[in-house]
Amino acid sequence: MKIKSNEVEVNASQETIFNLLKDPSNLHFILPKDKISEWKSNENECSFKVQNGVVTISLIQNGSEGFEKIHMKSGEKSPFPFTLSIIINKSINGSKGFLEFDGEVNMFLKMMVEKPLNQLFNDMATHLQKHFEN
Repeated sequence: MKIKSNEVEVNASQETIFNLLKDPSNLHFILPKDKISEWKSNENECSFKVQNGVVTISLIQNGSEGFEKIHMKSGEKSPFPFTLSIIINKSINGSKGFLEFDGEVNMFLKMMVEKPLNQLFNDMATHLQKHFEN
């Protein structure tokens, strides 16, 4: 299952966004605080509960490509294997950013998680945009 968030304009340079988000402990800046709980993090990974505390998501830093892409992968606490990439492109007024998710999900689970995950990633993109508004 592949999900791409909405693309948002961000009032910051690629390098500024990259330097913030390359550390998984800073992802709390772009997560919707009303939809997550039990946040834990260090410089290599983070985990949190979603779906009213039912599902734990664990993200592990998995490399990058210049200032354009940050790669993360699922940790062992996650309910299924997946990758998540944060893409940061230059734009006239700063940067444009979005998230790409690729998960190994069976059809039954896909029906349950696709809509909430799509909303989560769109919320994360929106929070990224808002984080850099002045």
